[in-house]
Amino acid sequence: MSFDIVVIGAGPAGLCFTRSLAGSGLRIALVERQEESALAAPADDGREIAITHRSQRLLRELGLWTRLRKEEVGTLRDAMVLDGDDHAGLMFRHDEAGTDQLGWLLSNHAIRRVAYEEVMTLPEVERITGARVGAVRTSAAGAEVDLDNGDTLRAQLVVAADSRFSETRRAMGIGAQMRDFGKTMLVLRMRHQVPHEQVAWEWFGHGQTLALLPLHDAHTSSVVLTLTPPAMRELLALDDAALEAAMAERFGHRLGSMAVAGPRCAYPLVGVYAQRFVAERFALIGDAAVGMHPVTAHGFNFGLLGQDLLARELRAAQAAGQSIAAPALLARYERRLRLATRPLYLATNALAGLYTDDRRPARVLRKLALGAGARLSPFRRLVMSGLTAEHGGMPAPLRLLRRPRPA
Repeated sequence: MSFDIVVIGAGPAGLCFTRSLAGSGLRIALVERQEESALAAPADDGREIAITHRSQRLLRELGLWTRLRKEEVGTLRDAMVLDGDDHAGLMFRHDEAGTDQLGWLLSNHAIRRVAYEEVMTLPEVERITGARVGAVRTSAAGAEVDLDNGDTLRAQLVVAADSRFSETRRAMGIGAQMRDFGKTMLVLRMRHQVPHEQVAWEWFGHGQTLALLPLHDAHTSSVVLTLTPPAMRELLALDDAALEAAMAERFGHRLGSMAVAGPRCAYPLVGVYAQRFVAERFALIGDAAVGMHPVTAHGFNFGLLGQDLLARELRAAQAAGQSIAAPALLARYERRLRLATRPLYLATNALAGLYTDDRRPARVLRKLALGAGARLSPFRRLVMSGLTAEHGGMPAPLRLLRRPRPA
């Protein structure tokens, strides 16, 4: 079977990329190991995704936003960072950013559902589900993807979107910088007595990291707790009543009583950055390219950015009658995505390392950093610009550096 592009992985990035190419004239094979029923009605994996203003615009352009139900969209008005027993913390306020809100919160399974609904309507896309990729071969003549059902797909270009532990990336001989933080992250929706007032929390406590992501209901949030694996196993062994009491205590009872309102989902905490984003007739998008630590909430936003950058390059080449697998095109995509993601990936890892280090020097340093941030409004506005800006892929600080100097 012959196509223009084979996309491996029907997660949010792969689905959005496929949708971004609608009407381009390119014929696409979308390969996914899950069955069709699992894509049409994705299981609730507990994850809530912070969406920036630019990402919200992209989701609107792709037709996904209007498919979301009202109760699936939470408002991220403000954000607060706490350290240890600090009660004041560092507050990022929407009015300082000049917007009505800093962003939105969407359930990961809701994004997957509406993205698949959009892709299902595209006649140029052949969905191949319940199939695993056996091998990938690329050469100057073209690309081939072998499936475990015996079929071979031929294409001009292969795009991998099969998670931060991408088997396709490895099969293509592309390594990745991986940082295993040695922690497990629990995500769990909970109802709480005190309303969240649409404020997200990031709380770096002693021996734990907590986050609170405000959902549509004023008394329901997604709670994120990061612990060592042994401590997490003990917590997950508790029944609901004991877990509710434990979580209320971990939050210092600031939210009053708390009650379980969703599935318990635990994930290993691993950051990934591919050594290369492209190879001959091959490109990586989504977590297969950049898998972020969740502390800065840029994972899916970078995935949306990457697929948009690549899709725009491919649409332009197709419209101009040029090769969609040209080395110069792929190199341009890689360069732009690396420029947009590498600085924040490194900064995020450094931040995560500092704020999960319970040694006294680290605790002193982060107290000083939070205090300085609280006093410096330009710093707060710079951080918030990453959430509220409508600019393209290059972060605001880098764009400033690239402005021509006055004569």
